Amino acid sequence: MPVVSGSSSREVAQSLSPLLGMQYTELVSRRFPDGEGYVRVPEDAIDAVRSEATVLVSNTYPDSGVLQTILMLKALRDVRRGELSNVKGIEPQKMSDVGSGLYLAIPYYGYSRQDKRFSKGEAISARVIAEILSDYCDGIAILDLHEPAVLDGMDLPIRCVSAMPEVAERLAKEVKPDFILSPDKGAIARATEVANLIGCEFSYLEKTRIDAHTIEHQPKDLDVNGKIVAIVDDMISTGGTICRASDALLRQGATEVHAACTHGLFTGGAISRLANHVDGVHSTDSLPNPRAVVSAAPALARGLKELMD
Repeated sequence: MPVVSGSSSREVAQSLSPLLGMQYTELVSRRFPDGEGYVRVPEDAIDAVRSEATVLVSNTYPDSGVLQTILMLKALRDVRRGELSNVKGIEPQKMSDVGSGLYLAIPYYGYSRQDKRFSKGEAISARVIAEILSDYCDGIAILDLHEPAVLDGMDLPIRCVSAMPEVAERLAKEVKPDFILSPDKGAIARATEVANLIGCEFSYLEKTRIDAHTIEHQPKDLDVNGKIVAIVDDMISTGGTICRASDALLRQGATEVHAACTHGLFTGGAISRLANHVDGVHSTDSLPNPRAVVSAAPALARGLKELMD
């Protein structure tokens, strides 16, 4: 059974394939001089794609990733349906349809934060992307989707899986935190899961306005004095909230503050910014980044096994 990818998710796909007992194959993907993308299933992979279930590993980020994912899914689906006609006249040009068995694994689901309509006329982009992708595959596994409820009611089987067990393992081994904190009340479920796996306390950070220009972050109901603290979230983008929270925790006596996440976007110089405010940053490799120390593959494997059983 093949696990395939373009170039952008190669590392995750290579780590995923042995967990599923599959072989890894890289699809041909490149860009034309005008910026348009090109994808192709290699001829020596066609038999494998047609003979057994196939998993495509691909991110829907950035915008070009969405389109490339669609093109790769369509190319794979055409191969599985036996639609091989080509202008070069290479035979065979038509084969039998082998049926369902094409699955998509998404390490980082782009547009995940556009999960609500805040103003009239807006698209709920997270839902739109899933609806488009569902036309080309038979199931999707998504790693730490920001708000899984946005995909409720989809006709396609979807498994939203979490890398928090792997993040917890990393923190327990390398950091040994006394407390796990969520950056806000809305994300406390992830902090709770990590804390329970490690066996330590958890809470969330409350924002308290001190004056017109100052907001203080404090852990609700916890004293961090003399403690090692890890702030856990699904993603870190600019890192601003983490930096401000870390400064507050250190003022309150924390001896170390670490940041951990599934998705390390690290935009706008976030890595350098975080280095001045926290003692360590721990991310999965759902997106290539300099702080990727946790594999996204085991969580995706759990979801895919459920889909394929």
